[in-house]
Amino acid sequence: QVQLVESGGGLVQAGDSLRLSCAASGGTNTLYAMAWFRQAPGKEREFVAAKSYSGSTTNYADFVKGRFTISRDTAKNIGYLQMSSLTPEDTAVYYCAAAPGVVMSTRKDVYRYWGQGTQVTVSS
Repeated sequence: QVQLVESGGGLVQAGDSLRLSCAASGGTNTLYAMAWFRQAPGKEREFVAAKSYSGSTTNYADFVKGRFTISRDTAKNIGYLQMSSLTPEDTAVYYCAAAPGVVMSTRKDVYRYWGQGTQVTVSS
């Protein structure tokens, strides 16, 4: 059982940067893919970024390429999502997810464990 806790969300202005963190505990001795998803009001939860269990491969949604960076500190079991050049369209609840035994995936149904989410609001 893996527990995930996100932090770092908040209210920022367009063009600002923000870093989200995801602290993992329990069962983290198993290699797992890590990802970030987001869900805006009235919309489906969508893929944002993923990092492979080895940490060597990343994948980004087209709408965040060049603006967001996913990383992880495997020694500390913490994942990060560095976001820059934020726009109001990035406003959403951001979720961290983990998939034990999975190399990497962009599909939300692959991820077994989810955090509670952290709100990011970008004002214009």
